[in-house]
Amino acid sequence: MSKSNLILASASPRRKQLLEMAEVDFEIITQDTDECYPPGLTMEETAIYIATQKGRAVQKKYSNRKILAADTIVVLDNSIIGKPTGRQDAIEILSRLSGKTHQVITGVVILEQKKMTSFADKTLVTFYEITPVQIEHYVDRYQPFDKAGAYAIQEWIGAVAIKNIEGCFYNVMGLPVSRVIPFL
Repeated sequence: MSKSNLILASASPRRKQLLEMAEVDFEIITQDTDECYPPGLTMEETAIYIATQKGRAVQKKYSNRKILAADTIVVLDNSIIGKPTGRQDAIEILSRLSGKTHQVITGVVILEQKKMTSFADKTLVTFYEITPVQIEHYVDRYQPFDKAGAYAIQEWIGAVAIKNIEGCFYNVMGLPVSRVIPFL
């Protein structure tokens, strides 16, 4: 059986799930990548920049393959909220998101030899007010420590705490699949 020509340069189980759901043939290959970014970029440029770094790191070893890389950031009040550093940080992040609208921006990069296609997709997510008890329940039960913004929309918190989304649901999960598919 031959390998797929497409490499997903991401260890995210959600991106893997979304591509499988779309019946895309791919292989996962990742490289450790610094997720720092230069100052002065817009939020969309930041997500694309980090995704590009992830894709280029894999491309160094697999230059003859098509590479899909993505990075998702959560933005509240023009500040990027990263992955929580632990339980208390996750609780603080969710407390800040409670009752507010934030942006989820995924930068997508597709590399194929010398050609690069990139775009960012933005979804607005509004939370209801979430009680401290609900926040602690979610953090303790689901341990969202590997998720930007300290939550996953497809988990319990999405079912009980999200008031509204404007944009692509799957973008909030980590990959705007319907926008990616035409490039694959």
